[in-house]
Amino acid sequence: MPRASAADAAETARRILDAATAHFAEQGYATASVDEIAQAAGVTRGAVYHHYSSKPLLFAAVAAEQQEAVAGAIVQATAAGVPDAALRDGSHAFLDAITRGAASRILLVDGPAVLGWQEWRRLDADGPERELRLGLREAGAAPALLDALTAALSGAMNELALWLAAHPDDTDARTQAHTALDDILDAVTPRT
Repeated sequence: MPRASAADAAETARRILDAATAHFAEQGYATASVDEIAQAAGVTRGAVYHHYSSKPLLFAAVAAEQQEAVAGAIVQATAAGVPDAALRDGSHAFLDAITRGAASRILLVDGPAVLGWQEWRRLDADGPERELRLGLREAGAAPALLDALTAALSGAMNELALWLAAHPDDTDARTQAHTALDDILDAVTPRT
């Protein structure tokens, strides 16, 4: 039997990851079934386990990709490179990116429980928190306070995201969350 090419294997892994993302976002980790994910991806259950050796590792790959997408939204929002505006724009981009679509359920609801707090924090530190630290540095945060400010703002924004995720279609809640975020940012770096 001929072996699949690297491109075919990558395409299969991508289809599995896309199907898993949809299932975890729609049904949650506990209810999502590897059999249903395989069927949606058009592969066998064995193919899923070949690429991702367990359901928790498949979820971890999905969560990592979602964290990368959130970090990507921050980078895109801050592309203009104006330091004071970049911190604010990136913070608002974070709040929107993590509370919309698959990211909300995967990262905010199931992520900490399935991945464990330490792994969830590591993913956050490698993506959105890294961008926050950069934004604070560029906005002129005192170097001696950079770690503490990053932790405080990251925690506040994650709590705002959790609150907003509990009100997914409430436009007033979204407006309130963004206004509260501006108030928090004003306390750290006043608008110029």
